[in-house]
Amino acid sequence: MTQDRPQPLTDGDDIRSLSAEELQALEEKFDPELRFRVLAKPLAIAAGVILFALSCYHYYTAGFGIPQATTHRGLHLGATLLLVFLSFSAFGRKEIRPSVLAPGGLPITDWILMLAGATAALYVPWIYADLAFRVGNPLPIDVAMGTILIVVLLEAVRRSMGWPLPVIALLFIAYAYFGQYMPGILVHPGASWSNIVNHLYLTSQGIYGTALGVIATYVFHFVLFGVMATRIGLGQLFIDIASALAGRYAGGPAKVSVVSSALLGSISGSSIANTVTTGSLTIPAMIRIGYPRHFAAAVEAASSTGGQITPPVMGAVAFLMIEYLGVPLTTILTAALVPAFMHFFGVLVQVHLEARRLGLRGLSASELPNAWKVLKAGWLSVVPLVILVAVLLSGRTPFAAAFYSITACIIVLAIQQIMAGGLAEGIKGTVRGVWEGFILGARQSLAVTAAAALVGVVIGVVTLTGVGFKIAYMVTGVASGWATEVSGWLSVLPVEIMGVQTLTLLFTLILTAIVCILMGCGIPTTANYIIMVAVAAPVLGLLQVEPLVAHFFVFYYGVLADVTPPVAMAAYAGAGIAGANAFKAGNTAFRLSMGKALVPFIFVFQPALLLVTDGFTWSAFFLAFSGAVLGIWALSAAVSNWLFAPLHWLERAVLAFAAILLVAPNITATIIGIVLILPTAFRQLAANRRQTA
Repeated sequence: MTQDRPQPLTDGDDIRSLSAEELQALEEKFDPELRFRVLAKPLAIAAGVILFALSCYHYYTAGFGIPQATTHRGLHLGATLLLVFLSFSAFGRKEIRPSVLAPGGLPITDWILMLAGATAALYVPWIYADLAFRVGNPLPIDVAMGTILIVVLLEAVRRSMGWPLPVIALLFIAYAYFGQYMPGILVHPGASWSNIVNHLYLTSQGIYGTALGVIATYVFHFVLFGVMATRIGLGQLFIDIASALAGRYAGGPAKVSVVSSALLGSISGSSIANTVTTGSLTIPAMIRIGYPRHFAAAVEAASSTGGQITPPVMGAVAFLMIEYLGVPLTTILTAALVPAFMHFFGVLVQVHLEARRLGLRGLSASELPNAWKVLKAGWLSVVPLVILVAVLLSGRTPFAAAFYSITACIIVLAIQQIMAGGLAEGIKGTVRGVWEGFILGARQSLAVTAAAALVGVVIGVVTLTGVGFKIAYMVTGVASGWATEVSGWLSVLPVEIMGVQTLTLLFTLILTAIVCILMGCGIPTTANYIIMVAVAAPVLGLLQVEPLVAHFFVFYYGVLADVTPPVAMAAYAGAGIAGANAFKAGNTAFRLSMGKALVPFIFVFQPALLLVTDGFTWSAFFLAFSGAVLGIWALSAAVSNWLFAPLHWLERAVLAFAAILLVAPNITATIIGIVLILPTAFRQLAANRRQTA
């Protein structure tokens, strides 16, 4: 059994930690949002000043009040478009020499797009006093400005995120214009270009809608907080604490990866950034103790995608949910607790089973930091996070919480700098740290702002044409047909496991999950969530799924796309660090994320897992929680080929089937699942005792 076991690497083997420059290049390779161009010095200074000013504006408004919504969104979008064309080149060229066709090192086309986009974005706030008279009857200049903004947005998102989202937006615009030529239920009268621009540009249903508002009002502040918290050492503190807590156990570095990613995810919502940040330390360590390279990359990727579902930051989606659902942020964060735990629990179980299967060791005491010393040295960096959570729980607005926590980060940075270098050097270090942090925070928000504005085009077409409900009827019709057929097959069983209604919901969820993953292969999680809420949430609404549950379902499957081949960017970034086959790493990362794939189905059928749904009871919660834990463990064992000893293929099949039954809403199915697991568990324990003897 041990002949094929990977052997731990020694110091002479081909594994090394990547330099900071190599890690940055790796992030840029797999995350187009970070592929910033190199500007000539005058333009670089100008861009830095604008970026810093944008962060200062948002920091001030978070603490002292936000202007009228359209004005606030227009200012944010105008500054963003200005900066996008300064920061991202048209075809990936990092640096352009100044010339007649490129004044200051920026092509003339970029100057035109930059100024035209900023002007068109600021035009709506400028005419706001007359806007009520323009909506429904736009002037020719309104149509011209709206057309310019749509075109500029398409190019801005193409540069900063790639082709998929602009193509989707163009298809939706074409659907709105050519509606009379659509087949079947999708047909509609069609809209003139003037009406399309009116709806997308002059109303709050399109570009200046909820998506852009959430980015400008909430998300920017929390991105800035994450950057500042990292600068004061909170991210490194999380990694050190995770090492001290989990490193000593079997397969130690892999468990450190899971725990540190869970902690780091509380302040950062980027899968790729989390993979590179923690993976630069954990992936080489995993390989050294004997994990295969592709598995080490997959562990880090699967763990890091959990950052987007981990409170309190959760990327941008938590703040979008409070706008769409009209509930407090604390409700969203509470609902996210158990599903986030289930994801990390699922990855941790598979990591543990793999370590046992391969016979891998933990790290020795000499290889691990001391938890007490780590906390003693870095406790100050935790203060801003504590303040953030405390203000949120007090019922204050999210942007107020961001203001106080960013302020705390600045104070902590000043204390650290003064303690390290004295008062004079401390002041200089603090000013430099705030300058760099505010610039980086604003820069990291550029792509997501442009995407949110363009997603507003998609949402505008959905509200203009009603296509969301048409798709809902199509999907539920297909699912109902499948359910009726499968129900006939199941009628031969002595007990009813699932009725037609339950099967209809199950097949609807499967179809919705597939669409979410496919959409997520080409566009970021936030954009995917916004589109799927408009298109897929009505599908689940027809089947009486609570809105909160439906939103969480499409969100989780959008996140899963980061580790789903063929476009598993987080896994590919991990493979770059590990020197592993990227596709193999992606497949393994998806397998490790089976818990995340299973959990959304669980909380749709058993909403008590979200803690805040209608009709919540603790008895229902504990029943659902126990079934979920057992189901995830059984499924993890089946895919890992190990429980307490190697599994027979039939045992793997039984465990996989039992896992599905354990998470079913029917108590009979749960009992059958437990009964199916017991013989395998007893045989495995006996085999483990024989092996140990």
